[in-house]
Order: sequence, then C-alpha cells, then structure tokens
Amino acid sequence: MPASRRPRRARVAVVATVAAVALTAGLTTGCDAVDKALDCVQTADAIADSVTDLQQAVENAANDPSRADASLDSIEKNLRRIGDKTDDADVDKAVDDLGKAVDNVRTAIRNGDGTPDVSPVTDAAGELTKVCTS
Repeated sequence: MPASRRPRRARVAVVATVAAVALTAGLTTGCDAVDKALDCVQTADAIADSVTDLQQAVENAANDPSRADASLDSIEKNLRRIGDKTDDADVDKAVDDLGKAVDNVRTAIRNGDGTPDVSPVTDAAGELTKVCTS
C-alpha cells in the first residue's frame, strides 16, 4: 500500500507548486495566462489520477482486464482536452509523447501482454506536469 500513497503525495505537491506558479503568473501576465495554466494543471492532475489507476489496473489485470482500458481512455480524453486548449509547443510535445506512450500500452495489452510496462506513461505524464508548471 505505501506505493499507492506516493503518487498521491507527489500529485499534491505538483498541484501546490502549480497553484503558486499560476498565481505568480497572474500577477505578471494577466488572467488569460492564469486560466490556461490552471486548466493545464487541472487536466494534468486528472491525468495523474488516471495514470495511478492504470498502474493499479495493470497490477490487477487478471482480476479486471477492462480497467486498464478504461484508464487509458480517461488519459486520452484528458489529453484531447489539453491539446484543444493550448498553443504552447512544449505542452503540445508533452501531450504527443504521452499519447504515444498510451498507444504503446494499449497495443501491448491488445497483443496479450498482461503486465505491460507503464513507466513510459508515468514518465510522459510527469513531463506534461512539468511543462504545465513552467
């Protein structure tokens, strides 16, 4: 169980950092920049939840194989949401990289891999969070 608490703590730290960055950005750049930053952060946080769900789903794939697919669907939905609202090249690249990682996990599952490597998804989600806070 301690492993499942670590992602939540990391997510809380990310959200706090992003909120501070967004508030600072708002003081210097205006409301539009703050709205975009907060939307990016909120969506990145939702993706972090989905990545955590995906990790747990892969660990328990024998019990509920459809759960991993649902987590991948959730990540893709949130990626589309970020992609539709941003014009930032770094965010676009992070969204593309995460999308490719999700596709690779989905392909591995479809090809019968009961325990696909989700670390590229986790890494790409971390990169997305990083670009949303910079």
